[in-house]
Amino acid sequence: MHIAVVGGGIAGASAAYHLARAGKKVTIIDSKAKGQATAAGAGIISPWLSKRVRIKPYFTLAKAGALYYPKLLELLKEDGQTDVSYKQVGALYVSASEKRLDELEKLAYKQRVETPEIGEIKRLSAEEAREKFPPLREDMTALYLEGAARVDGRQLLQALLDAGEKHGVRYIQGAGELLHEGNNKVSGVRVGDETIKADAIIAAAGAWINNLLEPIGLKLPVEPQKGQIMHMQVDADTSNWPVILPKSSHYLLGFDGGKVVAGATREVGSGYDTKLTAAGMQEVVREALKVAPGLANEEVAEFRVGLRPAGPNPYPILGPVKDVTGLHLAAGFGPAGLNLAPYSGKLVAEAILGQTEGVDIAAYLL
Repeated sequence: MHIAVVGGGIAGASAAYHLARAGKKVTIIDSKAKGQATAAGAGIISPWLSKRVRIKPYFTLAKAGALYYPKLLELLKEDGQTDVSYKQVGALYVSASEKRLDELEKLAYKQRVETPEIGEIKRLSAEEAREKFPPLREDMTALYLEGAARVDGRQLLQALLDAGEKHGVRYIQGAGELLHEGNNKVSGVRVGDETIKADAIIAAAGAWINNLLEPIGLKLPVEPQKGQIMHMQVDADTSNWPVILPKSSHYLLGFDGGKVVAGATREVGSGYDTKLTAAGMQEVVREALKVAPGLANEEVAEFRVGLRPAGPNPYPILGPVKDVTGLHLAAGFGPAGLNLAPYSGKLVAEAILGQTEGVDIAAYLL
């Protein structure tokens, strides 16, 4: 059995890796288009107090995705990949409003009944919060969740690709075009002058998914959503700094080597525009310093731009397409891709293999 995966982001790489580990022949075709979401994602793994917690399909998948990371790390370690940047550093839900933290604390204890992996839940004074993340505003108290983690999307993606290669995954850089018989069957992928025949095709082309599917008349409710994100270099040991989650959709988190990430804009209707803008940069800086004014004099190392594959639902479209033989989808991960995509790729792989070990994929079918 030969599976072609069109799209080499986290979802496609994860699906390819799990299929290859199961002994299947796999080829990844990736255009390396500018703006790939994986390269710009912040990598926050903490779904338990999300604003989408009441949307059952989202939360079921997000929770399973967070809990799958330790298992994925074990598999990657077996394949010689240990530098994946994943670390459980905890999260601080910060606010100047004690009422808001009361509500979040109540929800956290409720979630811990079913998901003890949340770990310790603790209210922190402003001083205690700054001990964990020194640049924080002096009047912000916090709710601490021990089980939250972070991961660098670029490092995780490279680990998945390298581990997949060990199991025989072939990687081709280029724009893939579906080979199809009418609109109801796909049989392979054309890349330049090469034709790749496949028994199954996984469409995992991120924000470009509809460009791939257009020749077979299929259009998904997915469009690019631009995100601009700032990377800073600070003179401190940031390796254990927790994820900072204020009430807004913006955030802060630290990585090894004095790196701090602040993001991100959510620009609906952006199309495929990947340029940095003054307004986007201003928004990111303003929101970061509103929460952590202690970062004001730190160095801006770079800004990145990513195009999230976003849709009306906060959860992705996964699995086989009913009316198109041979086609499987891994699409529409939105701003939570690094939480959802590794496990979602595994689910798509299991569907192709005829396995039903994890979350029921039926809720995510087109």
